[in-house]
Amino acid sequence: MLVFFQVHARTQLLSTRHLSQWGLSVSTEQLVRPSSDFVMGVYSACLEQVTGLSSDALQESIQSALASMEDSNTDLYSASVAHNFMLYHLTRFANAARIMDFSSKDLYNPEPERTRFILSAFINFVKFAEQCTPFTSGLREKSITVMEEREQVAQELAAVQHKLSALKAQRAKDEPKCEELRMENAAITAHLMVTKETTQKVVKEIEALKVEKASVLSKKDNVNNETTLLLDRISRTRSRIVQSPERIKRNITTMGAVTIEDKKVISQNEAKARALQTKISALSNLEIDLRACVEQLQTTEKEVQLLEASQKELADVKDSMDYKKVERSELQMKKERVHRQLANAQEKLERAQRHAEEKRHASQQTIERLQREYEQMDVERRENDKQVEELRKEADEIETKMVEHLKKSEAELNELLAEYWKLRHETEVYMETLANKLNMNVTSD
Repeated sequence: MLVFFQVHARTQLLSTRHLSQWGLSVSTEQLVRPSSDFVMGVYSACLEQVTGLSSDALQESIQSALASMEDSNTDLYSASVAHNFMLYHLTRFANAARIMDFSSKDLYNPEPERTRFILSAFINFVKFAEQCTPFTSGLREKSITVMEEREQVAQELAAVQHKLSALKAQRAKDEPKCEELRMENAAITAHLMVTKETTQKVVKEIEALKVEKASVLSKKDNVNNETTLLLDRISRTRSRIVQSPERIKRNITTMGAVTIEDKKVISQNEAKARALQTKISALSNLEIDLRACVEQLQTTEKEVQLLEASQKELADVKDSMDYKKVERSELQMKKERVHRQLANAQEKLERAQRHAEEKRHASQQTIERLQREYEQMDVERRENDKQVEELRKEADEIETKMVEHLKKSEAELNELLAEYWKLRHETEVYMETLANKLNMNVTSD
């Protein structure tokens, strides 16, 4: 029994010490007879020590919940909603402290033994959380960093997807025009190929005509030279020959015939030159058309280059998106690794909680054993009390008898003393009377 009271007092002392460190004034009377307000305040302080949640921190959520209600009389439900929020978080906290049967009864109708048990579990869990604070804070910081990186990557991915969708939309929008340009490009290419073949043929003809023109011009020069030589020869011959009318006529006739033939040749050459000039003008027009086609082909090539640049940009965006996907997969792997670390930490926490639960169970068994010993001692104490009560009754009876006997003895003694003093007085009177008769001087002692 003494050991039980020592353990009980030690538990109360430790609970009071830890709560006083948190700024809560707790007395033994409050632990022996807990009230609803006291239990709510102490449990809220334990919850705030681990999670940082308090009544003030829950006000925003409570106001949001009340605002979402359709009823206009939200003031009627504010207290109950606040209690429900606090009960929900305290239940989660109790489950984390391995108290699975925590309910509203523990808040509004607390029992002393169960309150001390729950408070002990809460304080142990708070101490364990304080011991694991560096590890859990590191995990929380890593988790916050990973979440920020994830949000940043998500934003970048959303921006890239938005840009990609804009490019896809622009590509889809430009696709009919591109198709038209492709068809036009194909038609122009075919036309250019045909024109190129025709141009090659015309160029060949022009080259042949140029060669022919050169040959004709050379022939014309030769004819002109021959004509000049003939005229010089004729003038020299005229100066040498004898003036013969017949010969002159023959010569004139011959020269006239030669001249007519030369004129025919010249007219033919001039006709060929005119034909060549016509072909040259036609070739000039064809060259102009060919230049226009080349310019269109260059314009098409520029548009094709722009399209290739756009496709290259799209490929770059795809590569960037693939890189972002790889980064996302790496972040996902990091996240999974952090989750595994968190799972390992939770497993360690569960092992520590199981160890604490085993210790708590052993303590509970020790308390139960002490309770059984206390009950046994209580039974023995009851038996001893019964024996003591019987002995007390016997002592009371003996004391009563003694008192009666003393009263009787005192009465007898008083009678005897009265009789003694009476006899003594009579004896003194007798002796005084006798002394007076015998004339003796008698002194009384």
